[in-house]
This record gives sequence, C-alpha cells and structure tokens, in this order.
Amino acid sequence: MKIELEGLTNRVPGTGDFITIDYAKCNNCECCLIICVMNLWRKKEGKIYIVDDYQSKCLECAACYQICDASAIKFQYPTGGTGIVFEKG
Repeated sequence: MKIELEGLTNRVPGTGDFITIDYAKCNNCECCLIICVMNLWRKKEGKIYIVDDYQSKCLECAACYQICDASAIKFQYPTGGTGIVFEKG
C-alpha cells in the first residue's frame, strides 16, 4: 500500500540526519523493515539500512527506534523548525 503525502504534509528545508544505525548492535531482526509504514528500511546482502532520502519521506513517528530491541537505531527529532509539518488531519 502506498501512502500519498501530497497535500497532507510539508517538508521544511534544512532537515539533517535524524536516524542512524549502529551496525555493531544490529542483529538483523528486520523489525524496522516490518514496522515502517513508509517502507524506508531495506536489507541488502545481509545488512539493514535506511534509504538515502529518508529525510524527505519519514513521518518521524520513531516506530523503528521503539521496535529495535537491540538499541541499534538512534532517533532524534529534527532540529526545531525543520522536518515534517502536517497540513491536515
């Protein structure tokens, strides 16, 4: 299922990296792949990663961070004044 965000959200320019993964802690459980409604997590050659342009698509729900039992995902909300702005709903 694809979620259309046009008209629902607006991205404020300047959003930097706000999700990182510690590969030393990651146990490849794939929970982040399952929980992400925006389908931003991938697995390639046995390695979990987040897509390069996640900043422009992430809903900033922190579900990936919450579900990671290995504490491999670090999430921090984007700097104030940047990130996602919900226009409706």
